[in-house]
Amino acid sequence: MGTVTIGVSIAVPEPHGSRLQQLRAGFGDAAAYGIPTHVTLLPPTEVADTAVPAVEAHLAEVAAAGRPFPMRLSGTGTFRPVSPVVYVRVVEGAEACTRLQQQVRDPAGPVARELQFPYHPHVTVAHGIDEAAMDRAYEDLAGYEAEWPCTGFALYEQGADAVWRKLRDFPFGTLVVPPQAGHADRGSVSAR
Repeated sequence: MGTVTIGVSIAVPEPHGSRLQQLRAGFGDAAAYGIPTHVTLLPPTEVADTAVPAVEAHLAEVAAAGRPFPMRLSGTGTFRPVSPVVYVRVVEGAEACTRLQQQVRDPAGPVARELQFPYHPHVTVAHGIDEAAMDRAYEDLAGYEAEWPCTGFALYEQGADAVWRKLRDFPFGTLVVPPQAGHADRGSVSAR
């Protein structure tokens, strides 16, 4: 039995996601192209590879109970000096993100865990780079604005190459039952 590193997040859609990823790379953040632009709901978490189906079933239940909500990004913030991060602020949708991440990390669920820092929804645009580049990211994106309707979230897995790849989308308001070994795909089942 092996382990995998997973994460759950809300993707920042196009054209915003690619634009912020390019800017992050431009500030000198070498991890930029290995991390899709996102708002974290579950930070990198190691689980047994055999636990992934239970995680997917849990996330499907969380998504089935969820409803779309507006997301809006505006301006920058930083976690320095506690953590070397500059981010774009989530100014609308933060409460919904907070509720979702609590449901994802439900103590009775398969990915219950404590967080290293209090949850604060954000979009990282610089992490662990030199201070001058961090300052530039903070200043250059101070006027950044983006908004979209958040309609779900996704499960990602970090590969051995440190690149995060999407395993599955979880749209709000639908319950997709994963196929069981030896059974035909049962498709979508309405959550209502």
